[in-house]
Amino acid sequence: MLDHLIRSATVVDGTGAPAYVADVGIRDGRIAVIAAPGTLDEAATTSEDASGLILTPGFVDPHTHYDAQLFWDPYATPSMNHGVTTVAGGNCGFTLAPLNPDRPEDADYTRRMMSKVEGMSLVALEEGAPWNWHTFGEYLDALEGRIAVNAGFMVGHCALRRHVMGPDAVGGQPTPEQLDEMLRLFHDAMDAGAWGLSTTQSSTHSDGDGKPVASRHAKPEELLALSRAVAEHEGTQLEAIVAGCLDQFADEEIDLFVEMSAAAGRPLNWNVLTIDASVPERVPRQLTASERARKAGGRIVALTMPILTPMNMSLGTFCALNLIPGWGEILGLPVPERIEKLRDRAVREEMLRRADSKEAGVFRRLANFGRYVIGDTYSRENEGLRGRVVKDIAAERGQEPFHCLVEICANDQLRTVLWPMPTDNDPASWELRQQTWQHEDVMLGGSDAGAHLDRMCGAPYTTRFLGDCLRGRRLLGLEEAVKMLTDDPAQLFGLRERGRVQEGWHADLVLFDPERIEAGPATLVHDLPGDSPRLDSRAIGIVSVRVNGVETIRDDKVTGAVPGTVLRSGRDTRTVSTK
Repeated sequence: MLDHLIRSATVVDGTGAPAYVADVGIRDGRIAVIAAPGTLDEAATTSEDASGLILTPGFVDPHTHYDAQLFWDPYATPSMNHGVTTVAGGNCGFTLAPLNPDRPEDADYTRRMMSKVEGMSLVALEEGAPWNWHTFGEYLDALEGRIAVNAGFMVGHCALRRHVMGPDAVGGQPTPEQLDEMLRLFHDAMDAGAWGLSTTQSSTHSDGDGKPVASRHAKPEELLALSRAVAEHEGTQLEAIVAGCLDQFADEEIDLFVEMSAAAGRPLNWNVLTIDASVPERVPRQLTASERARKAGGRIVALTMPILTPMNMSLGTFCALNLIPGWGEILGLPVPERIEKLRDRAVREEMLRRADSKEAGVFRRLANFGRYVIGDTYSRENEGLRGRVVKDIAAERGQEPFHCLVEICANDQLRTVLWPMPTDNDPASWELRQQTWQHEDVMLGGSDAGAHLDRMCGAPYTTRFLGDCLRGRRLLGLEEAVKMLTDDPAQLFGLRERGRVQEGWHADLVLFDPERIEAGPATLVHDLPGDSPRLDSRAIGIVSVRVNGVETIRDDKVTGAVPGTVLRSGRDTRTVSTK
C-alpha cells in the first residue's frame, strides 16, 4: 500500500534529463515507485491528479540563517512556501552554539551579535528561542522532531572563539592551550553532526558592541588548524566570508581560501558573487580563486543569486548604507544630530565622494540616489510621495537628488523607507549571468533567508527564477534550472539520496503549475515574536511541498505537519571530493 500517489505529473527529476510524464508513488517517506501513467496496480491511501503540473525534487537553499527562526517557525517561511525542503544554516561564522555554561552572559552577547550582524529582531531572539543548550549537539537536539524542513548546520567560528576565550575572543589571540580547546569543541560539534566550519573575516561584520566579530581576529594559522580538523570527519564542508566577497578578492584572501580548502580536502563555498556588466573585471577576478584551488587540490564554489533581490534602505536604522566607508559614524549619531549633519552640504558632498570611491567596493551601487524609490512615509509633508522616484521629485524641487532624499527623510524623522532601483538590470548583465552560471564552480544560492528580516527577502529566489525561465527572459531551460536548484547544491553538500526524483530516494518533492509559478512582491508583516516586523512574499503556483513524503505546504499554506530532519554530517551527508 502506497501512502500517496501523484498521478500523471510531468517529472523534472533534477538530473537535467528531459521531462517525462509519470505516476509517482510514496511510501514511508521515500519515493517507492515511478511508473508510466495508469500502469500501477498498487493501492494508495491518498492520491491526486497532477496532469499539467510539474513535479521536481525539493529545492536546496545553500545559504540561510534560520538557526533561531526554526524554533518559532518550523516551516522556515517563506522559503518552504517557495519549494525549499532543505536549508543550510550556521553560515558566516555565526551560530547559537556552543555556549559556555560558566558564562550565562554569552547567550545575551550572541543574541545582540546576531541582531546587529544578521539583522534579526532582538526581541524575537530573546522570546522565540529556548536557549536551553550549551553544546552544539544539544542545540541540534533541541531542533530535532520539531521542524518541517530538513536542516543542516555549520559550526560558527565566532561561537567557538567566544566559548574558549570569553571577551578576549574580540581582539585577542588564543594560547596554544586555548586553540587545543577550540579544536576539541569543534570535534565534539562535528561528532554531533555539524556540517563543518563557517567563518568570517569580512570588514562589514561587527558585534552588538560595534566591534569586529570574534573570527575577524583569527590569524591564518588558527583557520588552517580548524580546516585540518574538518578533514577528520565524514561529509563535511567549509564556508567562509572575507571582505573581497563583496567586490574583488585581494591576493591574500585568495591564498587563504585556497589553503583552507586544500588543508580540509573539502569544498569551500562563499557568497555572494555579484554580477554586473558595468564591472566586467569582477567575475574573472572572483573565479580566479576557484581556478587556483583546483590546482592546489581544493575546491572553491561561488554562490550567486539568479534574481535581483530588492533591499530597502533607511537613514534611520542600520542598513547597507551604514557600511559605506565614512557613513557609519554619521548614520550612527542620535537622530537630531544625524539630521543636522545630513543637512550640511559639505558633509553630504564628502559622503557622496566616499560612496563613489573605489574603497566603497560593491556599495558604490548604492550611491545613485536619484534612482531610489520612496517607500512608506510617515509625515504630512511627504504625503503622495510613496512610489515616486527621487530624481523626479528632485527635478521638481530644483535640488540635488541626495539633498532631496535627505529632506524627505528628515520630514519623517528618518523613518522613510527607501528602495534603490538595481543598477544591474540591463541586458548585458543578464547575459553575463547566463554565462557565469555555466561555470563548474558557480552555484545558485545566497538568499540569506532568516536574516536581514525587515530589509530584504531573498527566500523567493526559487519561484521567481523558475517563473523567469518559463515565461520571462528564458535564459535557461526548465530541466537545467531545476537541476541548479536541487541536485547541484545536494551534490555539493553530499546529501545522501536527496536532490532527485528517483526510486528509493527521500520524497522531498515540489508540485507546481508552470503557467503560474512566481513570487509575489515583498510585503512587511508583523508576525515574529514580540510583534517584530519582517518582509514576506507569497508563493504563486506552488500546489504542494512534501518533506520526507509528508505534505507541509498546500496552496501556499502550511499543513501543520513537521516531518523535517536535522541533517547530520556522516549519517546524512557523504564526503565530497575536491578532485
